Amino acid sequence: MKKFTVALAVISLAACNQRKESSLQIGEPEEIVTKTYEQLEKADWLLGEWENASAKGSLTETWKQENDSTFIGETFFTAPIDTIFHENFVLQQKNDSLIYNVTVKGQNNDKPVPFYMTSIDDEQVVFENPKHDFPSKITYYLISSDSLVAEISGMKDGKESKESYPMKKK
Repeated sequence: MKKFTVALAVISLAACNQRKESSLQIGEPEEIVTKTYEQLEKADWLLGEWENASAKGSLTETWKQENDSTFIGETFFTAPIDTIFHENFVLQQKNDSLIYNVTVKGQNNDKPVPFYMTSIDDEQVVFENPKHDFPSKITYYLISSDSLVAEISGMKDGKESKESYPMKKK
């Protein structure tokens, strides 16, 4: 019985290999499919540590690549004595879309708020969530290799509002 089982396994293996070989043309390489994240790659200029220091305090935004499809980071605004504002974010490519999830402790029950990419090119990326109060739009502009502007906009207290944060790379 043992010899029969071994013989059956050898015949099965030979048949599988023969089918695989016959499906390929001689001299043709096997196609290797690799997933690309073109949208996220267009935004790789965000990676690094960015800062805006002023008399009011220091704004620092840090972007890191977690894996092929995801950037993670955080933003701090610190005054001379205390951290006034802190948020965490995840930028992830899913299919052909980028989703920017922002979590601010003490807001939205500590759950992330999603913003969806509405446009992107080599020097700008725009995320929007019209259902969110403020901001409903987040835009990053690349000014130069060591300079960018983050802009948030939307309705605030019943009026259209916009805030810009120019930053330099640390």
